Amino acid sequence: MRSRARVDLDLKPAPPPGAFRKLALGTWRSPRDPSAYAALEVRMERALAYLDAYRARTGRRLTVTHLVAKAAADALRRYPEMNVLLRWNRPWQRRDVGVCVLVVQPGETGRADLTTATLHRADELSLGTFVETMESRIADVRARRDAVIERGKRRSYRIPGLLMGLALRLLSFVWYTLNIDLRWVGMPRDPFGSVAVTSLGSLGLERGYVALVPYTRVPLLLAPGAVRQVPVVEAGELVPGRQMALTCTWDARVIDVDGVARVLRHIGAALEDPEGTWGPPPGPGSPDGAVVG
Repeated sequence: MRSRARVDLDLKPAPPPGAFRKLALGTWRSPRDPSAYAALEVRMERALAYLDAYRARTGRRLTVTHLVAKAAADALRRYPEMNVLLRWNRPWQRRDVGVCVLVVQPGETGRADLTTATLHRADELSLGTFVETMESRIADVRARRDAVIERGKRRSYRIPGLLMGLALRLLSFVWYTLNIDLRWVGMPRDPFGSVAVTSLGSLGLERGYVALVPYTRVPLLLAPGAVRQVPVVEAGELVPGRQMALTCTWDARVIDVDGVARVLRHIGAALEDPEGTWGPPPGPGSPDGAVVG
């Protein structure tokens, strides 16, 4: 009798993947991708003071993620050559500036999942309108009130894991390469926008580099980390300061490093002088404010 072959690793099946993990398994293949990475250290004292003043005057929840997302939208308006996607193997420039924020969605089984909240024409909105509209979108997504997203997630569960990669590549081809509006079959229009922002700081992480997601055709990903206390030099003296790492992943096929540097510098300048960028926080009852209480 032939002896039974010995196994090398002691393994057992893992729990079934969530919707995001199943999409991830179908998205990435062998590591032959065009990802490039950069990081910018940003002084955050003035941004943190601005957040506190904004909340106190308006009663609205303004976060670092909001500031980064809005500054990114403004940067793409200023540098439209960065607002592109890959189509027919060459860059195409977008007319719309859409900002996608990754959202942690509580799972029905107790396990959290990731989903997206996207706001189009974000560059045309004031900071106050941007915050209000984005928070409304995030609340709907977290509460599973977005029927289109929930329908798409249910459909993804029905696709066998072996076919997930093919399904995502086909959907991306129809959405972006053929540029076909699929709303008539219940799919959202341009669901991922021009740039994606995910807050690593909300998870307690100081720095991280997010992977490109090929089927979304988003060539620019931003990840603000946790704000940390660091020693800084001011007027020749060593004093405590607040600093944040803003990391960036981009698609080197359609975006060059010089353009990325301009976008990151624009965002960094906005965070280091938010009042000079967006004006002082509005008061209660103003067009950009909310009446408190």
